[in-house]
Amino acid sequence: MPSKGTRIAAQRPPYLRDLAQGLERFFEPRREDCPWCSGRDLRRRLRTTDLIQRKPGSFTLEQCHGCGHVFQNPRLNAQGLEFYYRDCYDGLNERAMERLASSRICRKLYRARARALVPFGRPSRWLDVGTGHGHFCSEARSIHPTTRFHGLDRGEGVEIAARTGRITHAYQGSFTDLSGQLAGRYDVVSMHHYLEHTIDPRRELAAARTALRPGGHLLIEVPDPQCLSARLLGRWWVPWLQPQHLHLIPLRNLRGALEQHDFTIKAVDRREPHVPTDLVAAALNLLNSALPGEDLPWLPAAPGRISRLTRALAYLSAAPLLLALFGLDTLLAPLARRTRLSNAYRVVACRN
Repeated sequence: MPSKGTRIAAQRPPYLRDLAQGLERFFEPRREDCPWCSGRDLRRRLRTTDLIQRKPGSFTLEQCHGCGHVFQNPRLNAQGLEFYYRDCYDGLNERAMERLASSRICRKLYRARARALVPFGRPSRWLDVGTGHGHFCSEARSIHPTTRFHGLDRGEGVEIAARTGRITHAYQGSFTDLSGQLAGRYDVVSMHHYLEHTIDPRRELAAARTALRPGGHLLIEVPDPQCLSARLLGRWWVPWLQPQHLHLIPLRNLRGALEQHDFTIKAVDRREPHVPTDLVAAALNLLNSALPGEDLPWLPAAPGRISRLTRALAYLSAAPLLLALFGLDTLLAPLARRTRLSNAYRVVACRN
C-alpha cells in the first residue's frame, strides 16, 4: 500500500477542485423553523469549525426555545455530507478509527450496550445500524453468544466487518431505503450514536419499527445536548462534532417520537452511556485548532518543516497535561454518571 503521504498528495488535486467551487454549494438554505416541532423561536447555540478533520468551513447549531431540539442550520446537503465524511471513517483515517474502535474504553462501552438487552431475553437476530467496522457486534457476541449479528452502514466499513467475521451479514446503503426488504426480520435493532448523524431521525425510527418483529426491541444511544458538560465546555465539547452531527435530540423529544411510532419505553439510562473523555477530548480539540495543520489533502500544500516541528513539540509538551486530564475524566466518571454532567443517554423501547 502506498504511504499516507503519497495518498495525501494524490488526493490533494480533487479536494482543491472541490474547494475552488466554493463552500456555499454544500449547504441547504437556512430554515426558519424547528425541524422537530416547527417552532419558530430559534436561538444560536454555537458557531464552530471542523475541529476533528480541520476541513474548511464554519457551522452553526441552533436550538429551538420551545422543544429544546438542537440542529445544524443551515444544514449540509448531500454534496456537503459526502465532502465532509470523505476520509473520516474510511480512506485516510480508516486505521485511526480502527484503533479507536478497538480501544479498551470503546470495548467496555460496547459490552455495556450489549448487556442493556439482557433483561429482555436472548435475541436470535440483531441488526446494528451505523455499524462501521462491526466492532460493537464482535464485542456483543461475548454477551449474546447465540445471536446472529447483522450490520448496516453507508460506508465500505460494513463490508470489512463481514469479511473479518464481526458480523454475519452486511447491508450497505441507507436504512430508510433498505428497511422495506428487512421488514419484521429482527428481534433487536440498535442505533449507537447514529441518529444524530441522520437527515431525518423520525424516518429512521419508522425504519426501525419496520425492521423489527412485533415485540422486538430498539436500542438507542445518543449524546445529550442538555448535559452540563456541553454548557461548560462550549464549542470544545466533542459530541457537537460539527459538521457531522445534524440533530442533537433531548430525551423528552426522543421519548415522544418513539411513542408516536408505537413503541413502549422499557428503560432509560443516563449513567452507563457516559463516555469519560470530556476533558481530554476538549483539550485535544483546543490544541488541534491552535496548532499548525498536519499534512492534509484539503490544504493547498503540505506544511513546511518548521510547522511540522512546532506541532510535534507542542503535542510532546502537552502530553503530561493530556494524561492528567484523562486520569481526571476517569476519576470523575462516577460523579458524572450520577449528575447532569453525564454526556449521553440510552433508551430501550419495545415495538408494539
